[in-house]
Formats: sequence, C-alpha cells, structure tokens
Amino acid sequence: MRSDLSPDDTGPAATRAPTGGSDVRVCLVEDEDLMRALLEREIERAPGVRVVESWASALEARRGYHPGAADILVSDINLPDGNGIALSSVLQRRDPELRVLLLSSFAMLALARQAHHPTAQPWSYLSKRSSLTADGLARAIRATAQGRVVIDPAVAHASQPRDGTVLSTLSESQLDVLRLVVEGLSNQAVAERLGLTRKGVEYHLGSIYRILGVNDHRANPRVAAVLAFLRDSGTSV
Repeated sequence: MRSDLSPDDTGPAATRAPTGGSDVRVCLVEDEDLMRALLEREIERAPGVRVVESWASALEARRGYHPGAADILVSDINLPDGNGIALSSVLQRRDPELRVLLLSSFAMLALARQAHHPTAQPWSYLSKRSSLTADGLARAIRATAQGRVVIDPAVAHASQPRDGTVLSTLSESQLDVLRLVVEGLSNQAVAERLGLTRKGVEYHLGSIYRILGVNDHRANPRVAAVLAFLRDSGTSV
C-alpha cells in the first residue's frame, strides 16, 4: 500500500469492491417511471456496469434488497414513501459493504452534507439537474464502487472555504486539486484537467492531507479530505 504522503486514488478497499473484469452491480430506486427507465438505460449502456434490481419506492427496496446482491445503491433522495438518505442507512446497516450514490433534483451543499454521517461506507451525491449525464453518472458509479466519494461538480465548484476554517488555509492551487477530488476524479484525471503531472497531484494531495489533519494510515485520507471540504465550505448553490 502506498503511503498517505504519496496518495493513492482510492485508499483502503472494501472486501466486496469490484475487481478485474467484474461488473459493478447496481440497485436503482427511482419513483418516476420515465426517469427510472432513463437511468436504467444509461447505466446499462456503460461498460462494466449493470442494473441487477430496480424499484419504485423505499418499501420495495427494503423488501427486495438482500445483502451482497449489489455493489452500489443508486437512489433518488425524494421518494413517495420516505427518502433515499433513510433508505440508504437501513440498507447499509443490513449490508455494511454496500456503497451509495444519491440523486436529487437540486444541487445543494446542504444535501451533500446531509448525505454524510457515520456509516460503513461513505456516500456520493449528484444533482439530476446539473450533472446527470450518461458519462457523469457512469463515472460516479465506478468511482463510488471503488471507494471514492463523489460530490456534484456544481456544488464543488460553487463552494468556498468558510473564514477561520482549516480549509481556508489551503492555497488556490490546492483548492483546485481538492475540488476535483471532491468530484471523484482519479489522480490521473486531476492531472490531465489541471495540466499537471500525476506526481504533482500526489504532492499537492500530500500537503492537503497534512494541512487538513487527515493523513492517518488507519483511515482513507481521500474520503476524509472530501468530508472536511463539505464540513468547512459555504456556497450559494
């Protein structure tokens, strides 16, 4: 395993994380029939990703899900008989290795924060309005299945460090790197986006982890840095 000061893209892997040629198995929860059909189609089109179950309500999902049946739950936050946050908590208690990607019609930092609390696996969050492209959805599913946390790009880019927080001590270059990590990009993708080398990105991340105090070998510093970003940010989105 690499040192946290030469940051890995994913950090510690969960036992059931897809490896090699294994498809990422998705359970989908969406109450609107048209949107559910659209999401199923786009997910199935993505290489290495497949929908194994699809439900229209929280009740159907609670009744239908069995531990080990999927690698990731993709759920709308707003459901007719509850919400995706409560549903995800229930299913993760039943299956601690299950990853979660929440979808919402609104791009709000408050929703991204709400989707993070002590669970076995951290959650990702996308807005249907700003980020739900076929490529963006597939990338978010794969990244979440690999142990990364993905936050809606519109939320990440509209966020600014609150005065007096540790996050506010980061340089603009460091914040640029961290915002792309918050979006779920790999080190190589961050490097390509910013015109840096991969080693340069790793150097920035090592500094970011030290400043944020998340370079603890017992935890995943990448996930901890994303959670620190959410905690210490303010936004108008």
